[in-house]
Amino acid sequence: MSDETAKAQSAKPTEDTIFGKIARKEIPVDFLHEDDQCVAFHDQEKQAPTHFLVIPKQPIQQLSKCKQSDEQLLGHLLIVAAKVAKDQGLDDNGYRVVVNNGKHGGQSVYHLHVHVFGGRQMGWPPG
Repeated sequence: MSDETAKAQSAKPTEDTIFGKIARKEIPVDFLHEDDQCVAFHDQEKQAPTHFLVIPKQPIQQLSKCKQSDEQLLGHLLIVAAKVAKDQGLDDNGYRVVVNNGKHGGQSVYHLHVHVFGGRQMGWPPG
């Protein structure tokens, strides 16, 4: 079992997460983007030459817990992902966008987050 799979299998939904602390600026990181709804920053455990995350400031545990009222926020996360990907030079060759949901989906932090991977050819199938 890979380290990432082991993390996902043992992760549990909690009231607060490292991403919540990053969004509230309790843990300093260099933001690639920040607005009133979300932040984007490089993943510390990168899985590609370029690997960043886009997270909502509003704590949502996972995609499957989203409500109809989250529709605008979810769209905003993808628009920001595309903007930051372009800023990171990924526009010409493409990139992959991933949202892990639950332990079998590989989610290891229970604060909704969008992964963006680029800078190399992505394989298929992904998992």
